[in-house]
Parts: sequence; structure tokens; C-alpha cells
Amino acid sequence: MIQNATMLYAVDNTGARGLICIKAMHGYRRRYANITDLVVISIRSLRVKRREAVKTMLGEVHKAVVLRTRTKLFATVGDSISFLGKPVALLLSKQRKIMGTRIFGLLPKKFRFSKYLKILSICAGVLVF
Repeated sequence: MIQNATMLYAVDNTGARGLICIKAMHGYRRRYANITDLVVISIRSLRVKRREAVKTMLGEVHKAVVLRTRTKLFATVGDSISFLGKPVALLLSKQRKIMGTRIFGLLPKKFRFSKYLKILSICAGVLVF
């Protein structure tokens, strides 16, 4: 679960690296965000190697989609899985389209039933769980 002031990281090729969560979207007084939820983030650091090809700047505020969390996902048969990090993918603020062209790492099957199907087509793979 992701709440205000949670440190996140970007796994797309926008150039952002370290992020901080400002707000969990969709709800009055909503405290936590889970997988496939929107959060408002601020960029705290950029990738060092590609500073000339960066699509973002320090301190910018964007919306992002939560890709994985550390909380457990439970399957219908009783199995569970948890991930190590808290990555997000940046979105363009007005259109809610994905800013990057590649997403690194696996995504859970839960994205097949969300409104962000474009994320599945550009990710490295889908974890069938």
C-alpha cells in the first residue's frame, strides 16, 4: 500500500528515478493506493546516464500508475505473492497516457482487467498469478 510521502521509483524510460507520493487519487480522504491505482507524484531525482534525453525535470508534478507493491496478492487457490519494490509508470497529466515507451520488469495479471491495457503491451512480461 502506498500513502503520502512514500518513496517510489520509476521503471519506464522517462528519465525519472526517485519519486515521492503526494496523494492517492480517486476518493475523498483516501489514504492508500494499491496496484492499478493513480497517485500524484513529485520527481526527486533523475537517471545520471541519460540526462540529455530526459523527458522530465526535477520537481515536476505528474500522475502515475502503481505497478507493483510490497503487500501480498492472493490467488483464488490460496497462494500469495509479494514484490520487492514500489515502482510506478508516469502518465501525462491531462490525457492520462503513458509518458514512456518501455516498462521494465514483470506486471501482475490484474492489469488485464484495468483501463491501462497499453501498459501491458509495452511491458517486459506478465506474471500469470
